[in-house]
This record gives sequence, C-alpha cells and structure tokens, in this order.
Amino acid sequence: MLTVIVRRLLLAIPTMIALTALLFFSLTALLGSPAAMMLGQDASPEAVAAINARYGFDKPLPAQYLDWMVSAMQGEFGRSHTTQQSVASAILPCIPVTLELALLAIVLASFGAVISNTLPIGRGAGAPAVVTLNLIGITVPNFMLGISLIFVFSVWLGWLPTTGWAPWSEGIATHIAHMILPVLTLSAYYFGVFSIVYRAEYKDVEKRLFIQAARAKGLSRSRVAFRHAMPNAILPVITYMGLTMGQLTGGAVVTESVFSMPGTGRLLVSSIASHDFPVMLAIGMMIVIGVVLMNLLADIAYTFVNPQIRID
Repeated sequence: MLTVIVRRLLLAIPTMIALTALLFFSLTALLGSPAAMMLGQDASPEAVAAINARYGFDKPLPAQYLDWMVSAMQGEFGRSHTTQQSVASAILPCIPVTLELALLAIVLASFGAVISNTLPIGRGAGAPAVVTLNLIGITVPNFMLGISLIFVFSVWLGWLPTTGWAPWSEGIATHIAHMILPVLTLSAYYFGVFSIVYRAEYKDVEKRLFIQAARAKGLSRSRVAFRHAMPNAILPVITYMGLTMGQLTGGAVVTESVFSMPGTGRLLVSSIASHDFPVMLAIGMMIVIGVVLMNLLADIAYTFVNPQIRID
C-alpha cells in the first residue's frame, strides 16, 4: 500500500505542474495585461509600465510562471490587486467554510445514494421515491433548489435560518442549523448521479454467480445486499467521487452565493468580477491540488472496499 501511495504521488507531481501551467497561461491570455486592469482604461502608458516593472509583468510568460510557482511553493501567492491584502490571508479564512460544505455534501450524497439503493425497500416499494429524488437532484438547477429550500424551510416553516454562516464558536446547534440547507442544496445533484450509477452497477452485480450462491445458502436479503453486493457495486461511485472534486467547487460557487456563505466559491466570484489575477490563480491552484488528491484517495479506497482489486 505504501508503494502504491508513493508511486501515485510521484505521478501526481507532473500532473499538478502541467495543470497549473495551463491555468496560468490561460488566465493570462484571457485577462490580458494585469497592470491595465489594476489601473483602469484611462491609465497612462508610463503608469502601466511602472506597474509592469514593479510586479514583473514585463517578463516573458514562462519566467512569470516560474516566479509564481516558486513563490507559491513557499506559501506566498502575492497580493490582491483590488484590496492589496495578501492572497494567503484572504483565502485562508474561506477554506474551512468551503471544505466543510464540500465534504459534508459529498458524504451525504454518496452515503445516501448507496444506502437508499442497497436497502431492499429502496429497490422495492420505495424505488419510486428514490427515483423521484434522483430526478429532482439532477434536473433542478442548484440555485433554484437552494431558493426553493429557503422558501419552504426558512420562510414558510421558519425552521432554519434563511442565509448566512455561523462559526462553531457560536454554538454547535447554530452552526449546524446554518449548514443544513447549503449541504442539501450542494449534495442533491451528486446524490442523483451517484444513485443512478450505483443502481445500474448493483443490478449487474445481482446477476453474478456469487450473489446467487449467497442467496442459495439462505442468507437474508439485507446481508446479501450489504455484505456481498455493495462492495462490488460501489466501485464506480468511488470513481465519481474522485472526479467530482472540481465540480463541487463549481457548485459551491453558486451555493455559497445563494446562502451568503464566506467561502472560497464566493471569493472566486468577487475576484473574477474585479479581475483579481493573484486570487484567481491561488484558488485555481487549490482546485487542481484538490482534484489530484481526491483521485489519489479514490484509487487507495478501492483496495479497502474490495481487497480483490489490485492497483497496477
């Protein structure tokens, strides 16, 4: 297992370098001159040249990328062009908010999809309800679902807060109350996707000989489902979990905006609106690292869920 982890990490390093280079050059080509964006359209050529020389924007793009990578590896991402605050100090308070939201959403979606489609009732009398939830999660847009949940549970019933975010210091109950609706909103789409993938794989696993043998031994339906069928049917879900990290960040942008949560998604929206180049780069680098690490964890999780699988 240790050899597998080390080998995957060594493969992940060039992948992350290539992706960050693509991110850097794409943003540079898309946004144009950072100095012109900082000073505005009415800036004089002399002022633009001074800013270029000060921040190194007059260097060739490969040299700029190398300078940025060296600084980023040391934890220095520069300063925001709009607030002049260090990028690290702007992003660090936002990371726990988005990380908690994303992790809770992915856990709820995966566990909900697996359990609801593994229980005999979820594949029998309760199947129409599960399928309806799948369709709602996949078809209803993220922002519309969030607004609908706010109307029902906050405005109409008055059970939960409308928007905002509460730190743990304000109390566990208060914090959880503010997290319920955002987590449900963000997890709905992934619940639908995971559920469809898992249900299709589960039907295929049910036809295999070892499942029929387990039933012939007289094992209960629940034992056959959870002990024999689930470890084999869950593998595609693990794959999708690793691939959805980047999508989760995109969904978090909408969710955090709808519920006014101070996370990296909302910060990314404001940085795009203000063309804040360093903040966009730093958040993009976080997303790249997160996607690579999630895929690494998905590969490792295969051997824990089903020991018969060997990673080549």
